[in-house]
Amino acid sequence: MASGFFAILDDVAALLDDVAAMSKIATKKTAGILGDDLAVNAEKASGFVSKRELPVLWAITKGSLLNKIIILPIAFLLSAFLPWAVTLVLVLGGIYLAFEGAEKIHEFFVPHEHAHIAAEAKPMTKKEILELEKTKVKSAIVTDFILSIEIVIIALGAVIKEPLVTQIAVVSVVALLATVGVYGIVALIVRMDEFGTRLINLNEEENSISDKIGHFFVNALPKVIKALSVIGTIALLLVSGGIFVHNIDFFHYLLPSVPSIIVEFVVGLVVGFIALLLFNGIKKLFKKKE
Repeated sequence: MASGFFAILDDVAALLDDVAAMSKIATKKTAGILGDDLAVNAEKASGFVSKRELPVLWAITKGSLLNKIIILPIAFLLSAFLPWAVTLVLVLGGIYLAFEGAEKIHEFFVPHEHAHIAAEAKPMTKKEILELEKTKVKSAIVTDFILSIEIVIIALGAVIKEPLVTQIAVVSVVALLATVGVYGIVALIVRMDEFGTRLINLNEEENSISDKIGHFFVNALPKVIKALSVIGTIALLLVSGGIFVHNIDFFHYLLPSVPSIIVEFVVGLVVGFIALLLFNGIKKLFKKKE
């Protein structure tokens, strides 16, 4: 009886070791998406009234957890009954990531024209502010849903050859870490300016150490968000290129003597701009028919 009990404990310990080891691998593979997720959510969670930033971020976090609860069972069912569909979804997700990365680069060099409507600035009512918050929260949750699909599928792709129990444990751990880690860091980022302001107001002395540190945090916030956006764009292309290189033989053996990181970036960039050209071409075609 005792020996059977200890044998079960050994099996559980071995499973936990496997889960820990595979979780590290899966987390590394999703790091690029997490970087983009962080950049996108830091941008979407900023710009609110100071006292509303954390409540809004908490609402987005709850939406993100709900997204994962919806996506995870579907992903595990695909893995169990249609494993080839995981690779297909992974490649399609890679095309989307590459498209998104290429679109960001295109927008940087060829900015879109936005219609400017002259209007008198009127103070918003409390009801209008809450409605605007709801709209932004919904938009952030939709974006998170797309990114969550990519995170879950990439993590699942990293452990697709493992037993189903290991897949469920590893992907669930990665999904939870993605939510807690990303939104925890976003909370720290969006409160940088508030923290800086408190340091500035700490005393009435001018040019004190607290003033200098406070001004540093206040001025750093927009730069941090911009830097995250650039890093996220590069990560998008690297992750998408990695998906193509590791799942499509043509790309895998394309340039064997060139470092893999360069190949992955170039492949992601090329596929992204092809997808962008096709998207813009189809959009123009539909506009002509209207």
